[in-house]
Amino acid sequence: MVTIKDVAKATGVSPSTVSRVIADNPRISPDTKKKVRKAMKELGYHPNVNARNLVAKSTKAIGVILPSSADKSLQNPFFPEVLRGIGSITHKMQYSMTLSSGDTEDEIFNEVERMVYGSYVDGVILLYSRVNDRITDFLIETNFPFVIVGKPYDNVSNITHVDNDNFKAGKDITSYLIKQGHERIAFIGGAKNLFVTVDREAGYEAAMREAGIPENPAYKLHTEFLKSGGREAVERLLSLDVKPTGIVVTDDLMSLGVLSTLEELGFHVPRDMSLVSFNNVYLSEITRPALTTVDVQIHQLGAQSAKALIELTLNKDEPAKRIIIPHQIVYRDSVSKIGE
Repeated sequence: MVTIKDVAKATGVSPSTVSRVIADNPRISPDTKKKVRKAMKELGYHPNVNARNLVAKSTKAIGVILPSSADKSLQNPFFPEVLRGIGSITHKMQYSMTLSSGDTEDEIFNEVERMVYGSYVDGVILLYSRVNDRITDFLIETNFPFVIVGKPYDNVSNITHVDNDNFKAGKDITSYLIKQGHERIAFIGGAKNLFVTVDREAGYEAAMREAGIPENPAYKLHTEFLKSGGREAVERLLSLDVKPTGIVVTDDLMSLGVLSTLEELGFHVPRDMSLVSFNNVYLSEITRPALTTVDVQIHQLGAQSAKALIELTLNKDEPAKRIIIPHQIVYRDSVSKIGE
């Protein structure tokens, strides 16, 4: 096995200099670093990461917490894409990523406890934000570094979070339907305890209110962020005496369930029903008709959350940040004007 001493001998520097190059010490000149790294590569030397991390009191790993079981969460293309964004930064910064999930809230909580008390990771990213979340409370109590993708339910100014302006996004996409002449507009959201749903629904309500369109409680439904959830919701809407002409769906995967159910029941999109959605996952572009949707820049949500967490783990006095990723509407083929 190649050792630090072998690298030192090959380059004519001391073993302590090799160690400093491995640690990327700024006091070592670029030329020396280049020479030592070249020798390490040629000799096949790999630093003992565990030993180095023990000295530095760092694991060089971050935990990523899914909102539910991996089986369920990873059905939704949002999560693989946000993980790709996180991974782009962890790879660059030479951190590893530990993914955690569970079938119940208790299972997820136990996993986070194990990560924190076992010092398996330097910090965690929560890929959700829900009301009265015991995991968030636990991380605050233990003063453990964490970042939320979404808006915290409490202590907003004290928790670093990466989010979109979901209120404005909900208002913008609903206003677009209103401008196309729609007044009977339904809303299909995720669970009511998820802030992303709460904010997008509030934006939908504000757009309807400003347009002078009376609220219809029967047009507002909540379900899981899964294709099957969209199917159940649209069946309920179509059972109403006065059916909507447009639907705002807060997630592209749910929209696929809505779309396929409408087609099965003989409704053509957009001729008979207009449909708008959120997230702009790749499926929204290749489905027929292609979905008009809000691009929330999922990759950037992941990348910025990883950057913010690593900064926080390196400096626990780093002030809390609110990072807002801009959104834009991607106009495709799932909306028609009333009367056309």
